[in-house]
Amino acid sequence: MSTTNDSLMARRQAAVAGGVGQIHPIFTARAENASVWDVEGREFIDFAGGIAVLNTGHLHPKVKAAVAAQLEDFSHTCFMVLGYESYIQVCEKLNQLVPGDFAKKTALFTSGSEAVENAVKVARAYTKRAGVIAFTSGYHGRTMAALALTGKVAPYSKGMGLMSANVFRAEFPCALHGVSDDDAMASIERIFKNDAEPSDIAAIILEPVQGEGGFYAVSPAFMQRLRALCDREGIMLIADEVQTGAGRTGTFFAMEQMGVSADITTFAKSIAGGFPLSGITGRAQVMDAIGPGGLGGTYGGNPLACAAALAVLEVFEEEKLLERANAIGDRIKSALNTMQVEHPQIADVRGLGAMNAIELMEDGKPAPQYCAQILAEARNRGLILLSCGTYGNVLRILVPLTVSDTQLDAGLGILKTSFNAVLKG
Repeated sequence: MSTTNDSLMARRQAAVAGGVGQIHPIFTARAENASVWDVEGREFIDFAGGIAVLNTGHLHPKVKAAVAAQLEDFSHTCFMVLGYESYIQVCEKLNQLVPGDFAKKTALFTSGSEAVENAVKVARAYTKRAGVIAFTSGYHGRTMAALALTGKVAPYSKGMGLMSANVFRAEFPCALHGVSDDDAMASIERIFKNDAEPSDIAAIILEPVQGEGGFYAVSPAFMQRLRALCDREGIMLIADEVQTGAGRTGTFFAMEQMGVSADITTFAKSIAGGFPLSGITGRAQVMDAIGPGGLGGTYGGNPLACAAALAVLEVFEEEKLLERANAIGDRIKSALNTMQVEHPQIADVRGLGAMNAIELMEDGKPAPQYCAQILAEARNRGLILLSCGTYGNVLRILVPLTVSDTQLDAGLGILKTSFNAVLKG
């Protein structure tokens, strides 16, 4: 019996927990750069990038070579037992790359959720406070403490009961949905008035550009107001750059475009080209608030992942991928703006660098039905897309930064055809 997408889906449904979602009913056989082939031999253009993990593309030759070389030496010791230079090298690189004109230190983990939870641990240890302010529609992960920070119940914490306490929710500024910078700042002041005084708050955490929440970017002016508030009240500002980091927004970290620096920055996803690696970088004195043994994990900073990360950083420099991110972003936004003229259901086209999104609305209300239909239509035509947003009405583009112009234009062409098929009936 031949292996097909349908046969594998049947086996998946019988063997895999139902809580593990799958956006597309496709099973991968191989991948290269911005292309994926399924088990039936069909090629797809990848505009999803493993959810922002593959900024350097599938199996970049330099990343493959680095991991293969490391595998000849050793694959694991646990850095907390026996150290290795590549872990230190990654930390040194991130201390240089993360914005902030101050001494920094870094700790490595495996997932974005781990990075977020450890950032909060550090902030609490340094400030001797327990409270954290997060924002509506923010996404910070699926583990328990990260879920408390995540500003969307379904599907992430639906049916699981209340999450851990000491998290307070502020309004994320989004002009399209009627929340101004002033409104967002006022919501923080309401927390101080009604829920917790500033001296109870250890940290304010936010994504400079929301990922799952819909690709809404905060304004530099708003981030500067947050920075001033944190400085005034002794609160740690945490920038969750798990999705925005590693060059997606046209600078290595989105905070470089905000005019201020965070006290602690989280990173993961594209930092290691598909290998599981995450971490936090922060002010040295803040990071050292937790003593030996308080940070870490068995697989944190795995040697293979560290080798991959060092190769990724070389690729960014050698192939000028930050410049490429901005060029790709301009090309994508130009195409999307043309589509917006033709389709009034496209309420907004937005993005920083190559982190781009299309919001679909009808009669002033979110239109997730169109988003789902376009996702399916594009897939049937050979393009892999992702949706996001509180209402599921946003299409996001996370194409590898190593994509060729020819393949990028082909993907955008499929997207345009899909819009025409769905929205013009």
